[in-house]
Amino acid sequence: MKKKKLLIIIPAVLLVIILCGIIWYLTALTKVSKSTKEVTFVVESGTSTKTVIDNLAAAGLIKSRWATYIYVKLHKNTIQASTFILKPNMSTKEIINELSYGGSADTYRITFIEGMRLSEYVTQIAKTFGFKEEDIYNTLKDPSFLQNLITDYWFIDESILDEDLYFPLEGYIYPDTYEFYKNATITDVITKTLNQFANKLSNFKTQIEESKYSFHDILTMASIAEKEAINSVDRSQVAQVIYTRLNQNMALGMDVTSYYGVQKDLKQTLTKADVEATNPYNTRNENFKGLPVGPICSPSLDSIIAVLNPADTNYVYFFADVKTGEIHFTADYNEFLTFKEIYG
Repeated sequence: MKKKKLLIIIPAVLLVIILCGIIWYLTALTKVSKSTKEVTFVVESGTSTKTVIDNLAAAGLIKSRWATYIYVKLHKNTIQASTFILKPNMSTKEIINELSYGGSADTYRITFIEGMRLSEYVTQIAKTFGFKEEDIYNTLKDPSFLQNLITDYWFIDESILDEDLYFPLEGYIYPDTYEFYKNATITDVITKTLNQFANKLSNFKTQIEESKYSFHDILTMASIAEKEAINSVDRSQVAQVIYTRLNQNMALGMDVTSYYGVQKDLKQTLTKADVEATNPYNTRNENFKGLPVGPICSPSLDSIIAVLNPADTNYVYFFADVKTGEIHFTADYNEFLTFKEIYG
């Protein structure tokens, strides 16, 4: 009797285990989320399947490394080296099919994220095309190339020729997703981003030209707002504070300019020496008045609009909560000191 029971129980248990395994596998292959945000995913030549899958997991595009690996082996997929645009709302099957068959043989796609520095874009371009970063920088600072840009684009003037600029075209590479031919030159890449910028700015041309500030100044202010705030309301209020301080001949005192001035990432520690450093960007230096010599990142269109349409407030100071990023504005210096004590 015991043997008969075992003969019944063991297969039943195995069946349950198999069913649970199938359910886990199928569930693990479903989409990560409903998000339609595009993610640029690069597979370089010679990258192993395991590394590709690890990178997919790190990018938050798949639920399970093991389930994905099993799927690739079962279906005998061959992942291609290329640049792909993927989304979190794609299932693992859709993603692997895209990596196997969807990559363009003739083009690369690059997404330049808003708020990033030119140096970060240069790294992306070099990695995608195989260019040397040094060659990209040489093109970006070539006097003849820059002079042609001044002639060709209404929003670019001789401000980009200022010798104090760390990078002449900092801020001018419009953040967006681009598709480039694989045989594109460095000049082709830069020109395409500037063409897109021209397109995005076309609706604001009259407003920009009527401003008492040059577009270079507007872009500089927008880059500060981009780094200081994370939403439209706060950016327009940061812009208002910048205008107020400029009108009152006050130092801007923006930390983000100090970081850029010493070429530190915002995650790094800003030292007393960094804050006091004398450079053409550091508005925290007590002797520095006016705007930095140029942008400190490539701002979003939202930040540019915020500078063109600042909030109607009387704020002079603001302080960001280091934990939440929430910005607290005030017209009173003593209240600012209170904010600093509470949220610093």
